[in-house]
Amino acid sequence: MTWSIVIHDPATDAFAVAVTTRAFAVGAMCPFVRAGVGAVSTQSMTNRYLGPAILDGMARGLSPAAAIEGALTGDEGRGLRQVHAVDRLGRTAAFTGQNCVEWCGSADAPHVSVAGNMLAGPDVVRDTLACVGSETGLDLPERLMAALDAGQAAGGDRRGRQSAAMRLTTTEDFPDLDLRVDDHADPLIELRRLLGIWRREGQPRLAQSPSRANPSGFTDLDAIEAGWRARGIDLRFRR
Repeated sequence: MTWSIVIHDPATDAFAVAVTTRAFAVGAMCPFVRAGVGAVSTQSMTNRYLGPAILDGMARGLSPAAAIEGALTGDEGRGLRQVHAVDRLGRTAAFTGQNCVEWCGSADAPHVSVAGNMLAGPDVVRDTLACVGSETGLDLPERLMAALDAGQAAGGDRRGRQSAAMRLTTTEDFPDLDLRVDDHADPLIELRRLLGIWRREGQPRLAQSPSRANPSGFTDLDAIEAGWRARGIDLRFRR
């Protein structure tokens, strides 16, 4: 199942995965990101243990290719796996097992890899990668969204559509953006709608949330209440 993008944005040091498929809840299975380390998608007959293992390897300084090779050691189902990764140096690597369902394969450029299986054809991967490279004027989430749309226009998953996800991290132990469409007739349209809500409601909260630089986050009760009142919300903290 699935095609996905793993990407590193050197301008912001963000890592992200965007993925869609004709299977339920792809966001619970495939995308893995870690600040300062890399991004991984593990797909086909998914082995979720590969994602953290590959990130651990890259955190130790292994290249994506070496980290993937090490993670697959001992996996008797490796012929069923497809996995790809990008690290903080922009290096990429992909593995497509010999038993993956056609069409299956991958393509890459500096700082980005696209891989898929059970696809309508190689144009899905080719057009997705071309769009990622051409839409550099967009912010990264919108760039990923446009690239998934391009892959879908090229045929996408040959079984149809069901779920999609996007996960992005920059500096924290938790993703800045973590969106999932688990079951939808047109998951990319729904993912784009959720991205718009995140831009309006989720992204502004990031600056106030606890972080490595500010472990307590924003805690001024009066200022928080003033923000609520400005939005017509009648709430007050206990004092």
